[in-house]
Amino acid sequence: PMLPVTHGIPYTRLQIVLYTILLVLTTLLPYLTGMSGFIYLASALALNGRFLYYVLALQRGRRPDLPIRTFRFSITYLMLLFAALILDHYFLFKE
Repeated sequence: PMLPVTHGIPYTRLQIVLYTILLVLTTLLPYLTGMSGFIYLASALALNGRFLYYVLALQRGRRPDLPIRTFRFSITYLMLLFAALILDHYFLFKE
C-alpha cells in the first residue's frame, strides 16, 4: 500500500515537505563542494524555490489539482536540474 493509505494524507503531506527540504539541501552540495559553479547554483536556487512553493501549497491547500501539478513539476525539476549541471560544466570558467 502507498503511504496515504497506510498513514493518512496529513502525514504524507508532512513527509513530502521534509523530503523536499532534504532534496533542497542535497542539490546545493555540487556547488558547495566545488563541483559546479554559479550557473548551476542560480538554476538550483530558482528550481528549488519553485518546488518548495508547490510543496508548501500542497501542504496548506485543498486544491485537488495540486498533487498532480507538483508531481509533474518534480519531473521537469529533475530534468532542468541535470540540464543546469551539464550547462554549468561546459560554461564553467575555472582559473
